Amino acid sequence: MAGGLFALLDDVAAITKVAAASLDDTAAAAVKASSKAAGVVIDDAAVTPRYVVGFSADREIPIVAKIARGSLKNKLIILLPGALALSYVLPVAITPLLMAGGAFLCFEGAEKLWEKFSPHEDSSDDGAGMDAVQREQSMVTGAIRTDLILSGEIMAIALGTVEDKPISEQAVALVVVAVGITAIVYGAVALIVKADDFGVYLARSRSGALAALGRGLVKGMPPFLVLLGWIGLAAMLWVGGHIVIDGLNKFGITPPHDLLHAGMHAVEGAGGLVTWLMEAGGSGLFGLVLGAVIVAALHALPKRSAKAAH
Repeated sequence: MAGGLFALLDDVAAITKVAAASLDDTAAAAVKASSKAAGVVIDDAAVTPRYVVGFSADREIPIVAKIARGSLKNKLIILLPGALALSYVLPVAITPLLMAGGAFLCFEGAEKLWEKFSPHEDSSDDGAGMDAVQREQSMVTGAIRTDLILSGEIMAIALGTVEDKPISEQAVALVVVAVGITAIVYGAVALIVKADDFGVYLARSRSGALAALGRGLVKGMPPFLVLLGWIGLAAMLWVGGHIVIDGLNKFGITPPHDLLHAGMHAVEGAGGLVTWLMEAGGSGLFGLVLGAVIVAALHALPKRSAKAAH
């Protein structure tokens, strides 16, 4: 009897070790998947604060909270089941889907870069004729709709990172990515949109170093948001380029991958940071070229259609 009990305890211990190892693997996969989605995350954090522009200070956090809840629903209710079904039923489609998402990131980054150097007038009249409640609801709905695209990219990137894991580990990793990234992005957005208010509070109610810090926050937030936008743009090109290069390599189109790794090998003696910069820079340059081609094609097609109509 005692021997049977000890054997049972041994089995329980073995199962516990396996479960712990599985949790470690899942956690590592979730962290890796989250890091791969960095470009979209930074861009999301850079884009979202504009949705609260023009609203009173007391509505900023509630608006961000509504968008965050909508983002979580996008990821967990719409995108997660679809991603798991695709992984289970048609896993061969994951790499092409991931490449399409990467190409979209490259296109979006290149288009934003084009708009920075060739701005066009915004003739939209969003919010015209609406009261404050209607305008807020319209803005939140639009933000959640935009988030669906960004969240789709995040979940596709995350799925591509854990596609070789069992379906249960994929599900856990994607849930961790969905909840963790939503919390990080919208927590950061909440801090960003309230930083200037906190700065005003410090400048008015404190003195000395704290007042100076408050004035620095008020003056520093606009250029910080500009910098964050540039970082997000660069990260989109880097992540998108890397995804497409890796996908092409899987399909036997190896020159971009080989050239990138040759460059990384050439500078590996200079240290890990330089090697990473070479990889990020090379992927970003590839992403910029690919995105520019897509932007040029999309801009050229309407012009050709217009000429053909005349």
